[in-house]
Amino acid sequence: MFRNRMPRYEVLSEEALATLDGGWRRLVTEIGVEFLDSRALDLFRAAGQKVEDNTVFLDPEFVMEQVAKAPREFDVQARNPEHSIHIGGDAMAFGAVYGPPFVREGGVRRDGTMDDFRNFSRLAQSFGVLDSAGGVVTEPNDTPLDSRHLDMTYALQTLTDKVYMGNVVSGVNARDTLAMTEILFGSREAIEQTPATISLINCNSPLRWDDRMLEAQFEYTSANQPVVLTPFILMGAMSPVTIPAALVQQMAEALSGIALSQLIRPGAPVIFGSFLSNIDMQSGSPTFGTPESGLGLLCTGQIARHFGLPFRTGGGLTSSQVPDAQAGYEALMTLLPTFLAGANWVMHSAGWLEGGLVAGYEKFVIDVELVQMLQHEFTPLEIDEASMAFDAHQEVGHGGHFLGAMHTMERFRTCFYRPMLSSSENYERWMRNGAKDTAARAGELYKKKLEEYEPPPLDDAIREELEEYVVRRRAELGD
Repeated sequence: MFRNRMPRYEVLSEEALATLDGGWRRLVTEIGVEFLDSRALDLFRAAGQKVEDNTVFLDPEFVMEQVAKAPREFDVQARNPEHSIHIGGDAMAFGAVYGPPFVREGGVRRDGTMDDFRNFSRLAQSFGVLDSAGGVVTEPNDTPLDSRHLDMTYALQTLTDKVYMGNVVSGVNARDTLAMTEILFGSREAIEQTPATISLINCNSPLRWDDRMLEAQFEYTSANQPVVLTPFILMGAMSPVTIPAALVQQMAEALSGIALSQLIRPGAPVIFGSFLSNIDMQSGSPTFGTPESGLGLLCTGQIARHFGLPFRTGGGLTSSQVPDAQAGYEALMTLLPTFLAGANWVMHSAGWLEGGLVAGYEKFVIDVELVQMLQHEFTPLEIDEASMAFDAHQEVGHGGHFLGAMHTMERFRTCFYRPMLSSSENYERWMRNGAKDTAARAGELYKKKLEEYEPPPLDDAIREELEEYVVRRRAELGD
């Protein structure tokens, strides 16, 4: 995984942070936050918080006491220890796109299938820059709704040996994910000691945590598995249109969810989540890769550090329908501030198209290239006598060239980043090779990766136990 040791880019003054801090405190005190789960309400009530119907009016000092119980950093184990990750500090972990019901493959846009889910899992395993395939890489619409979480979890566990995300559609699905994770890692104790899943718990913005998300949160937090408490904010729709108002709401929502996790299990790992963008005020459509979302992302990093929490944000987001120039520049508009802010858990790092409705094969490869290039760019420069190459100047002299210099010959294989996707051919050669654009080259590359894919080894007894669990649970669920 990547360690981002570059300085963080901070845009908020101490005065601005103090003003935002006052804003979220007023919001949770005067407006309150809805929790549509009786267990959550009981916990808050028992902790001395004011509860009216489903709304909890929170004492900000109580919230901060709960937040202080959450670990600043923690580890998440993968079944291949080489792919285990650290969350927090200067660590950045990257996962693929999450949630699209549709898939784009070349010029075809269609429903996602289980074969697509498996293929994206294989691609995530094949690219070392990705630390996780994520969770719902695409919805497998050709499988039964009640039991598809079993097939998805099994695919993530067997086709990859990296960290995977837990299913959060319901408490039942969360319990199944945990049971399968216990099989993979040997016991409940093993995964409680070192977490083995990360799960996304979205707030139903504005200011509501719904029952399904809370059911999953209770299951994962009780098992000491990290949850990403994430406000889902599109400014102008789920929050007021101003960035400060959206940040205040985001703080109120995320901190209230984190407080609940600490009531469920003090010291449970959490991630301060952010999904912040805006809508097109002419059409009402969601937009991504906007300047406002980038600025909000930079602010979020500073806010999370202010609270001493690891945070999630960013990704290769775009509103574009196809893997074109818009998709590229909008993805970079989100990924660059992701690195500048030093996000710890980066979802949607590869494959996001059409506002998250589509998982794109070609876009997956384009995004991987972007993440690889940014990781290279954000690796601190080493400056020493050898790198300043005085001897090369002595060898070449005035008006010469350095192509054949000893300093060059010793370093030419590793001195520059070598893109896997870009073309630097001259025009004539490019034409002879088919005049392929970026999307076409990406299409060839993902197909080659799938052809070369080899599944990571897995103990036969564990595989058999997982298969038996999936078959039994599918029958119990009526599928």
